Amino acid sequence: MDLFTQEPSYSTNTDNNKHPLASRMRPKNFDDFIGQEHILGPNKPLRYSIENDKLFSSLILWGPPGVGKTTLATLIANYTKSHFENISAVTSGIPEIRAIISRAQHYISLNKKIIVLIDEIHRFNKAQQDALLPHVENGTIILVGTTTENPLFEVIPALVSRSRIFNFKALTQENILTLLNRALKDKISGYGDLSIKITEETLVFLSNQSSGDARSALNSLELIVEANKKDSSKDIYIDLSMAQEALQKRAIQYDHTGDNHYDTISAFIKSVRGSDPDAALFWLAKMIYAGEDPKFIMRRLLILASEDIGLADPFGIVIASACANALEWCGLPEAQYHLAHATVYLATAPKSNSMCDYFKALECVEKEGKTEVPIHLRSKMKQGICEGHKVGYKYPHSYPNHWVEQNYLPENLKGVKFYTPQDQGYEKKIIERIKFWESLKK
Repeated sequence: MDLFTQEPSYSTNTDNNKHPLASRMRPKNFDDFIGQEHILGPNKPLRYSIENDKLFSSLILWGPPGVGKTTLATLIANYTKSHFENISAVTSGIPEIRAIISRAQHYISLNKKIIVLIDEIHRFNKAQQDALLPHVENGTIILVGTTTENPLFEVIPALVSRSRIFNFKALTQENILTLLNRALKDKISGYGDLSIKITEETLVFLSNQSSGDARSALNSLELIVEANKKDSSKDIYIDLSMAQEALQKRAIQYDHTGDNHYDTISAFIKSVRGSDPDAALFWLAKMIYAGEDPKFIMRRLLILASEDIGLADPFGIVIASACANALEWCGLPEAQYHLAHATVYLATAPKSNSMCDYFKALECVEKEGKTEVPIHLRSKMKQGICEGHKVGYKYPHSYPNHWVEQNYLPENLKGVKFYTPQDQGYEKKIIERIKFWESLKK
């Protein structure tokens, strides 16, 4: 069955009332599509191939809910001249796959492609995915699979290797605000035929609560409007308290570009730097609750791992980087574990700001201007032999303890010290090591 051909027509407002706002506001073309500019912006290859009906390879669309994966599938259905079918991996199995393949072979005999959307493809087990594989491989069907789970883990490798994976991202606050305002103004599919007065802070609240999910934001708007729509001939006033009451969720004071944004991240970083994991978790929770970009938080933790911990705990940056990678793979809400993991580890790690010593060296470079590299350190290769070896370079591995006294700075800076390890964590060992090298000097 071609389910997309049975999409309801939204030509009248009466028809509109029969369907959820999120369904009515689904974009009908790429000009109305919000977000995912990195893969669907003007002149992007995927958009071009869809608009020109030149989609020849299978796709896996991966990302959190409500970011446009199914919407893109409907656009593919609208633009293609191929036969288009849609099944859900939740309710379908191998019999449905066999029926689709049988129809696909019929369309091939008519020299026509068949594109198959499988929603939540990660719900198919290995046997069901294996049943798809030969038909994707030989081109009997073009697969468009949507998933909220990492396809590298949840889709069999052979199917992944024969598909192009596109990672959809959570929508930004600006994206969600655009969608909400569009729904309020659209007289055919939205609420443009009503006189709705809604405060800007209410729209921001709805945007924040949606966590980048367009469907969630539109569902919330619909709930609030319908709850307060008494008489369509009168103005409908909606403020923040009404939205909070309807959603049973309190707004917190937090703007994403003003003082609260910077004050909260400042309190968070200072709590981690001050080794207070409880306060750090509180400020982290506030930011996540308010809809802060988790990547912004993780970037600050990555900076702190070197700026405030450094070599006092060399694993600090390792843990932070691993959690940042996990955030990329998992996304919210699961990545809250990784944000908390990095936060608590760094908050309880020994602290040192000795990596700031780099800026002493930078200041020296700016002050000294042009400096010459000592001749024994230069790297001119002649006949495979380093010229520096001829003029006094001492190869450390040729000496006991793999160390030898030697000047590595420009002559005018000989003996200058920049790095001062601190008596914390692993840097205690570095201090001992430096003292040992000092003892080897003649």
